Amino acid sequence: KKKKKKSDTKMKSAPLLLLAAALGNVDAFGTQPNAKVSTQPSVDVKQAAASVFTAATLASNVFLGAAPPAEAATAPSFSSTNIVAVKESREGLYGSYEVDVTEQSYDDARSTFKPAKEVKSKKGKYTALIAILVVGSFIIPMAQYFWYVKDDDSSDKFFNEPAKPEPPKKKGWFN
Repeated sequence: KKKKKKSDTKMKSAPLLLLAAALGNVDAFGTQPNAKVSTQPSVDVKQAAASVFTAATLASNVFLGAAPPAEAATAPSFSSTNIVAVKESREGLYGSYEVDVTEQSYDDARSTFKPAKEVKSKKGKYTALIAILVVGSFIIPMAQYFWYVKDDDSSDKFFNEPAKPEPPKKKGWFN
């Protein structure tokens, strides 16, 4: 006799799970009582979305399958000429231990700054560039605003209206 794998039974039950999840929120197949017809839908959107998400998650887990076991992964093979690290024995507080000593490849202590003379000679150029950008960031939006409102006469209409009289003061406790 052949033994059935767990994935085979999961694959066969996946369509049933999807069908059950899809029909779980449907009320049209049952008997309907004689009641007033409401204008609001009888579907709970949150519950329907949660059911669809659950069904999709279950289906993706079934169809994609489980991750391969750890022993299936192959380790990279190194030949005897590839030196990865040198083992070094050291002594510590709790006894001796071995350390893999590798070449340090990420620290570069060379200075990559420009010389002070070159920085001073180009200081004026960068100062002018920053000044132009800062002034431009204020002037350009203002010019653009005035260009858009130059034909608008709403402010003239507003300021030419006669002033409205103040309403009479109400008598109260503190007036």
